[in-house]
Amino acid sequence: MSLPLIEIKNLRVAYEGRTVLRNVNLAVHDRDFLALVGPNGGGKTTLVRCILGLLKPAEGTIDFHPRRGADGRKLRMGYLPQYSRIDRKFPVTVGEVVLSGLGGCKSLTAAYTAADRDRARDVMARMGLEGLDKRAIGTLSGGQLQRTLLGRAVISDPEVLVLDEPNTYMDPDSESRLYALLEELNRTCAIVLVSHDVGTVRKLAKSIAYVHGTLECQEVQEPTDS
Repeated sequence: MSLPLIEIKNLRVAYEGRTVLRNVNLAVHDRDFLALVGPNGGGKTTLVRCILGLLKPAEGTIDFHPRRGADGRKLRMGYLPQYSRIDRKFPVTVGEVVLSGLGGCKSLTAAYTAADRDRARDVMARMGLEGLDKRAIGTLSGGQLQRTLLGRAVISDPEVLVLDEPNTYMDPDSESRLYALLEELNRTCAIVLVSHDVGTVRKLAKSIAYVHGTLECQEVQEPTDS
């Protein structure tokens, strides 16, 4: 059996001497769709920050195993943060946001190529953002902004896509469109989704982890016939 893309063992995370997560053991496999659910303050976002390397655990390990080759390169990850963390007043366009997702693949002095810009246009079309590349993000609807940020997260062809409460401030139509995109993306990459909406994620997730100070349980979904 191949190694999981992400393997977490005996994780403990503390803030100012107070343990907020403890004894977390979890694996994310290729093309997995893992939903992290639980109460506010239970540690879901903290766990995501550890996976992304934004927070160092007090104990335990997080190992990454890229599936494409064994040349020691890093696992490619895309991230869509919480809506509340986005500054809609920042003077940037839809096209610039999506294109910036390639920044991690370039040196600081490298310019974007014609191929990069073609790829950005392809991604925007896939996200249903045709004709909006010159629009400032402050003029977008909630659904359009989330799809813009999703485009930024997927343009680098990640092996794992991490989303933190992606349906916040979305109307039902925008939410349905987002989840349809995630179902399509899951055919080629693993997805880790933080959500408080258990009913919705049950329709898509292949496994559900309940996080409340620890990983209380992990429920593996039975495959359904389409």
